Amino acid sequence: MLKDPYLDGVRSVEELLGYVDFEDGTAIIDAKDLKHKELNDLMKECVLRGASRLILKNVCGQRYIGSRLFFNPPKRVEIEIYGTPGNDLGAFLAGHRIIVYGNAQDGVGNTMDDGEIVVHGRAGDVVAMCMRGGKIFIRDYVGYRCAIHMKGYKDKVPTLVIGQTAQDFLGEYMAGGRVIVLGIGIERHRCYYIGTGMHGGVMYIGGKVEKHQLGREVGVVEMDEEDWKFLEDVVKEYCKNFEMEGKEDEILGKKFSKLIPVSKRPYGRVYSY
Repeated sequence: MLKDPYLDGVRSVEELLGYVDFEDGTAIIDAKDLKHKELNDLMKECVLRGASRLILKNVCGQRYIGSRLFFNPPKRVEIEIYGTPGNDLGAFLAGHRIIVYGNAQDGVGNTMDDGEIVVHGRAGDVVAMCMRGGKIFIRDYVGYRCAIHMKGYKDKVPTLVIGQTAQDFLGEYMAGGRVIVLGIGIERHRCYYIGTGMHGGVMYIGGKVEKHQLGREVGVVEMDEEDWKFLEDVVKEYCKNFEMEGKEDEILGKKFSKLIPVSKRPYGRVYSY
């Protein structure tokens, strides 16, 4: 059987407690020499010992941060990350708030159920993949196939807010939720195949987007008063998260395109008998 080098030699929680400083409900963890399983084990143990706030320092590529924090009864934890977290940050997130003071890699908010993720930088591919609740704010830009298979159900309306722009296939197979691309500092978006296979939800894109950049499954409709009110609230929250108060009017001063799916079954003829 092949061994996972990232799990080989993983230490027990008792051995790892020396990496933690506790201070008034806050656990400060030095992640410099911790493997991803060690870090996640330690985070859960700190919360079980009463911490409601986790500060992770010297993070460098550790995966799945925040994905194992399930508690009964539910408990909300605030996690501050200094460094660059690895793939699947906040996967399956269950109501916690994660703030990253740096960039993030692929899969941020994978199948996220509730809570909030705020990234003070950029993020990689497949951000918000299968996301089904909560909010993600990315200050700068994101990679390919973000919001793929995003979904919503009843009161669950996941929201992804991107400050600058995205790479190709944004909103691919999107089934619900909301994606907002503010286009800050962007004259013209250069992403293509936007909304390919989209059959639910809505996208708002600030800045110039040509029709040939869109997937065949989406159409552009006029913004109404309710849309603008929603965008104003989103931009206000974005600016508050990234200490950009006073920039709201400038961000909202450009043209926004509202994209919706043209069919709830775009591939019905392909997969039906």
